[in-house]
Amino acid sequence: MDTIDRILEKSIKGERITPEEGLAVCEGADLAALGKAAEAKRFQRVPERRVTYVVDRNINYTDICVSQCKFCAFYKTPESNQGYVLSKAKLYDKIEETVSLGGTQILLQGGMNPDLGLDYYTDLLRFIKAGFDIHIHGFSPPEIVYISSKESVSVEKTLKSLRKAGLDSIPGGGAEILCDEVRKKVSPGKCGSEQWLNVMETAHHLGMKTSATMMFGHAEKPHHIFLHLEKLRKLQGRTGGFTAFIPWTFQPDNTKISMKKKSSAVYLRVLAASRLFLDNFDNVQASWVTQGDKIAQTALFFGANDMGSTMIEENVVASAGVDFMLPESELQRIIHKAGFDHAKRDCYYNLI
Repeated sequence: MDTIDRILEKSIKGERITPEEGLAVCEGADLAALGKAAEAKRFQRVPERRVTYVVDRNINYTDICVSQCKFCAFYKTPESNQGYVLSKAKLYDKIEETVSLGGTQILLQGGMNPDLGLDYYTDLLRFIKAGFDIHIHGFSPPEIVYISSKESVSVEKTLKSLRKAGLDSIPGGGAEILCDEVRKKVSPGKCGSEQWLNVMETAHHLGMKTSATMMFGHAEKPHHIFLHLEKLRKLQGRTGGFTAFIPWTFQPDNTKISMKKKSSAVYLRVLAASRLFLDNFDNVQASWVTQGDKIAQTALFFGANDMGSTMIEENVVASAGVDFMLPESELQRIIHKAGFDHAKRDCYYNLI
């Protein structure tokens, strides 16, 4: 038995693999064997032959941002006078439509807008909760760090204020790659990796659940992926506060990073290796938004057990030239066609 096979067997037996071993199987394992091992690991964590999804809407409350990340095709600078801040009337209409379509949550994210203070965010949350009984999954760590810094209050106090006003959970956006040598190249205006992790750990200690993400295929080297995963695994070991891990590939169109998009095979390798490495995560999500329905379907045999959101609305990835959209009925169909049962869930992975 060669080294690669031993690492795969080690993981399936429940032994923790190192970042070096994770990288070795990600790059060197036969693709089918890697997928089979990841699928076995998936059924150890989530035994049911069921694939979950959530009905929600991505609402970008503003596109004005000072970060100027090189991978983002969505933002507008404050000086451009081309950006927007969503009105309450438009926000209300969007949520009302979401609820009418069976939505149970909204994903509320925006840019680092210098004109918006903590009062704006707490007022926004109270407005939503006054009108709707809906879960608010909102404000990624970079937004929270920016608000905290702007208001000269701690991250903990900022989170407590947002939570009191109606924030239910926090998305893992803005993680990109949690290695500062990479972040300085692609998102120099955004919070560092330790700040990102601190927001999540603080939220977990306050009793809030969060998701974890990784956007790869830009300025990172392969070993950075496993440094990123190791940081997530360590934090999950301390808090248990992550509900899921969501990897996706960088979409280069209309951005300031000129490079070829990573292949579907690379995506499946990283997805599968992530499932093997993140042995304390139950849920791993397939990214149909960036990969399309066929590869997302294939991802169900490479360790994924969740299809994420129906995404009634999505703007950021669409700005980079990717516009895969799936209604709930189609999401159900592709899950069923792959041989799984579909199940609607909430943000905490409770079945609805």
